[in-house]
Amino acid sequence: MTARAGELFDAERSAAEVAALLAAPVPATGPTAAEGDPATGEWTATTGAGFRIVPLWEDDPLTGVYAPEWNDAEEAAAAHLAELARTLDARWGPHRRVRLDGPLMRRQAGFAVEPLFEALFADDLYGDLEVWGPVGPGGRWIALILGHSDGDAPFVLAALVTDRPVPEPADADGML
Repeated sequence: MTARAGELFDAERSAAEVAALLAAPVPATGPTAAEGDPATGEWTATTGAGFRIVPLWEDDPLTGVYAPEWNDAEEAAAAHLAELARTLDARWGPHRRVRLDGPLMRRQAGFAVEPLFEALFADDLYGDLEVWGPVGPGGRWIALILGHSDGDAPFVLAALVTDRPVPEPADADGML
């Protein structure tokens, strides 16, 4: 669960939060660490060497939800991601997609992956990244990701900022 549980999706609010990430502190080095709300323990951010990941929106849990309602929830979450991506495209130009299936397969096979990808997976963010950058005065990279860890878990829309280019992962075929 994230600290965003129960909030309605608002594309303008989310776009403002993403833009604010351009000025957010990111550690230059150090271990990856997840942060939680002091009162509830719900996830609020993850930081690591050169990056910060934050939740923007969390859907309701899908416990006991089956098709067609499950499909409706998935479509609504994808529509939120697309709407926010269009808003950011209008600000920063077209984004590029970075597929994470290769790093995920490498991780599942026991191989190391980039710390940024490991942090995303640890936060159950398994979707593809929608990436802009460099943007802003500091030349940072911004990305969105829609995550869903399993059938009952809620969909989570998150953003990340990094002070270095988002790596373009190799195909999973290259893992061995």
